[in-house]
Amino acid sequence: MDVRIPWWLYKLQIFSGHRPPRNWLLLCVVSVFVLVALLSSSSSGPFNTQTTSVTREVYTNYRRLKEHTASDYIELKSFSSGNNDLKGFRFCGKEREDYVPCYNVSANVLAGYKDGEEFDRHCEVLQDQPYCLVRPPRDYKTPLSWPVGRDVIWNANVKISKDQFLSSGSMTKRLMLLEENQISFHSDDELIFDGVKDHSRQVAEMIGLGSDAEFWQAGVRTVLDIGCGFGSFGAHLLSLKLMAVCMAAYELTGSQVQLSLERGLPAIIGNFISRKLPFPSLSYDMIHCAQCGVSWDQKDGMFLIEVNRILKPGGYFVLHGTSISTEKGRLIEELKHKICWTLIGRQEETFVWQKTIDPQCYLSSTQGVIPVCREEQEDTHSYYQPLASCVAVTASERWVPVQNKSSDSHITPAELEIHGVQQDEFYEDFESSKSALRNYWSLLTPLIFSDHPKRPGDEDPLPPYNMIRNVMDMNARFGGLNSAFLEAGKSAWVMNVVPFKARNTIPLILDQGFIGVLHDWCEPFPTYPRTYDMLHANGLLSHLISEGCSITNLLLEMDRILRPEGWVVLSDKLGPIEDARVITTQIRWEARVIDLENDSDQRLLVCQKPFVRK
Repeated sequence: MDVRIPWWLYKLQIFSGHRPPRNWLLLCVVSVFVLVALLSSSSSGPFNTQTTSVTREVYTNYRRLKEHTASDYIELKSFSSGNNDLKGFRFCGKEREDYVPCYNVSANVLAGYKDGEEFDRHCEVLQDQPYCLVRPPRDYKTPLSWPVGRDVIWNANVKISKDQFLSSGSMTKRLMLLEENQISFHSDDELIFDGVKDHSRQVAEMIGLGSDAEFWQAGVRTVLDIGCGFGSFGAHLLSLKLMAVCMAAYELTGSQVQLSLERGLPAIIGNFISRKLPFPSLSYDMIHCAQCGVSWDQKDGMFLIEVNRILKPGGYFVLHGTSISTEKGRLIEELKHKICWTLIGRQEETFVWQKTIDPQCYLSSTQGVIPVCREEQEDTHSYYQPLASCVAVTASERWVPVQNKSSDSHITPAELEIHGVQQDEFYEDFESSKSALRNYWSLLTPLIFSDHPKRPGDEDPLPPYNMIRNVMDMNARFGGLNSAFLEAGKSAWVMNVVPFKARNTIPLILDQGFIGVLHDWCEPFPTYPRTYDMLHANGLLSHLISEGCSITNLLLEMDRILRPEGWVVLSDKLGPIEDARVITTQIRWEARVIDLENDSDQRLLVCQKPFVRK
């Protein structure tokens, strides 16, 4: 491989250049005051009697002129250094430190959403998205390495007050302040005092297992934890080699998703309001709700019907909490017959239902009044579609009970055939991902991070010196990168994202025991800022161009969700890579374009987001 641009020259292009002559700046300032004076003196016409509005307009124009002056200064600086197209993006204000697009409640209300839908995700309402960089809080610190970082986070990195977590009634709450700037979750076995481990063991016994260590052998490998508190249950399941995803509604402060991701645990924003979740049918082996705040008895049981859609045959729905009223329990019991569930256990405040393994149950006369979904309503490529009041009964060969899964985690040729995937293309994706992963690890330090010395206390002498706890594969295909991480023995988990209009491989990814979602990369991703350590995308830039979407918007969104000192690896054709490289200079990333020896048209763009920005 060959480095296209010498690093010292690339640095020089970004940071060098003469300042504009001081008299240019003086001229700009004088021009501002002259224009303000002219505007303030214009008092003819119908505005003569509206002095207040004139003053407000003059002030607004003055502010706009100041903004233009600052912008012009940056343009002049870029011009003087010979780079007209390298004007950097400005930083967003402090109020956007925890900004999540598509969840603007006020805008949703103005757009006519009500009855709870104003709290749902509405990217179509998003107007005039600011071209600015979301900055971290002033006291932000790099997360601690695992396993310590799973249990201790920096208080300044999340938006939560002491009163919020001390007043939390969640079963999984185990927060305490170690110091003024840290929060501890105490996940070590000898320190568990909030019942998480006991709860997990109780659920295992209720489904007929000896202990929760047997979940994997029983076919339970993926768990959706709704309203996860602060991720304690998921952290425990992760220690058992299960993939547990926290899903909770968007919250301005005290976000369950933000705290879970800050701990390095899998999490995503999602809720039960008016739309389907971004998962295909038959996605999870277990769905867990411990005081999760969802009113399951509302909307004629449509929320439970949605749970039934994404639950695999023979899968389990676990409900725990003191808020389960007699009336709510009665309504769930009535609905369970219509969606073919069986109550297999109840102990105190914990209920466990199991989904049928017989698809004919939904077609029998005892099924009840809930109709079976039409074929178009069952589309596994569903993406935030309206909730359906029908039962999804897939006729595909994916209807496999969780108990029938092989204890071997590898996908079989028969399973590939079910998904319509050829063996050669699947294993080619895996082998190329393994090779790419080895290259990434060897490239990160010598190309970009050689100026980052080994930090005191770091135990792993191998690059990269800063840890990677999670990776988002933004164009995951068959989950090859996820498989490569597992084979390499890396502790990082992967969020596999399949672009909405690309080949729908998300069912295959989920059937391998991985986690993943569908997402339209023309829109922002449902997560908080600074929540991923590494972003990877192979061919995504070309895909976006074919869809007519903006690469600039994509890279700004990547900057939002990437933590400081995080990494980006993009692989694509020469043209899109060169376009992206120009934008990375505007975002202030450190970046390198690398030629691949075996492919004359493919390039790698390897980047790091800086920790300190001025």
